[in-house]
Amino acid sequence: MTAAPFACDPARSRGRRHPEPAPPTRTEYQRDRDRIVHSTAFRRLVYKTQVFLNHEGDLFRTRLTHSLEVAQLGRSIARSLGLCEDLVEAIALAHDLGHTPFGHAGQDTLNACMDGHGGFEHNLQSLRVVDSLEERYPQFDGLNLSFETREGILKHCSASNARKLEAAEPGGVGARFLAGTQPGLEAQLCNLADEIAYNAHDIDDGVRSGLITVEQLAQTELFEMHREETLREHPALQGRRVLYESIRRMLSAQVFDVIDATRAALAQAQPASVDAVRASAPLVMFSPAMRQRSLALKQFLHRNLYRHPQVVDTTAQARRVVQELFAIYRDQPALMPPAHAARADLPRAVADYIAGMTDRFALREHARLTGTRLLAAD
Repeated sequence: MTAAPFACDPARSRGRRHPEPAPPTRTEYQRDRDRIVHSTAFRRLVYKTQVFLNHEGDLFRTRLTHSLEVAQLGRSIARSLGLCEDLVEAIALAHDLGHTPFGHAGQDTLNACMDGHGGFEHNLQSLRVVDSLEERYPQFDGLNLSFETREGILKHCSASNARKLEAAEPGGVGARFLAGTQPGLEAQLCNLADEIAYNAHDIDDGVRSGLITVEQLAQTELFEMHREETLREHPALQGRRVLYESIRRMLSAQVFDVIDATRAALAQAQPASVDAVRASAPLVMFSPAMRQRSLALKQFLHRNLYRHPQVVDTTAQARRVVQELFAIYRDQPALMPPAHAARADLPRAVADYIAGMTDRFALREHARLTGTRLLAAD
C-alpha cells in the first residue's frame, strides 16, 4: 500500500543526532529496527517481567513477547491506514527498553529511590538506552536512531525532564511536551497498540495463572460480548479454545475500531503532512464506545489481577530487592562495573545499572550481596 501524505517518510526523516551515510539496502527506519533488535537491551527483555515474574511460568508474557505483540498489532493497523510499518515496528520493539526488572513495581521503587535526584521515568529511560547507554559503535554512544523513532519511544515525559531534553537538543524530542503538540501518527499508533496488546495478553496470562477466571471476566463487556459470540457459533467449544477465540475476536474488534475511528478523524482533520499531524489533536483513536469498553476492562484487570494478593506479595518482595540493591550500590559503588562506578552522577549511575538488570540477575545479585534469598533467586 502506498504511504499516505500524512505518514512519516524515511526519505524525509529529520535525521540522526550524529549524521551517517544513508544505508544502501535499507530505509532509515529499517536501519533503526535492525539496530534495536541487535541491541543488548532488547535481548534482556526476555527476562524482564510483564505481570508475572519470569520464573513463575514458561508461557507467561515477558517484556520481549509483549513488544513483539505490539509490533504485530501496530504493523497490521499501519498497513490499513497507509502509515509507515517499519517505523511502527521500530518504535514498538524499542518502547520498553528502559523498563526495570519486576515491571511497574521495579519502576515505581526506582523512582522513589531517585527522589531528589531527578526521579526515574521508564519512557525516558528507554530513550537514554538508545541515545547513550548502549555501547556498540565506535563513533557514538547509543544506537543513534532517527528522530522519528526516538520521538515515538518517548511516549510520556515530565515537564522538568522535557526542559532538560530541550536544553540539550533544541527542537528535539522534548519540544512537543513543552509546546503541547503531538508526535507522528506512527508514534500515536504504537501507544494504542500497546494498550490493546497488554489488555489482551494480561487476560490470557491471568486466566492461565488461575488468579482470574473466565466467569469473572463476564463482568467486562469487551470480553463477554466476544465470548458469547464465540459460544453461539461454536456451542460445543470448551476449555482454553473458548478463551483464545474470545480474545482473538476481541483483538480484531479493537483493531477494526481503531482503523475506522482513525480514518474518520483523518477525513475530518485532512492533514496534508506530518507537520500538520503534529499540529492537530490526536488522530489515532478508539471510537467513544470502544474507549469506554477498553477502560472498563483495564479497571477490571487492576482490581482483580494487578492487585491480587499473590501479585501484591510478589510486588512487595520485588520492591525490597530494588530498594536494597540501590542502597548497597550507592554506598559501595565499587560493587558495580567500573564504568558505572566511575561516573560523576552516582545516583543516576546506580539507577541505570539496576534498570538494565533482568529479573533473575537482580535476584541473584541481591542474594549474593545480602545473603537473603527472595522469590526464586536460584
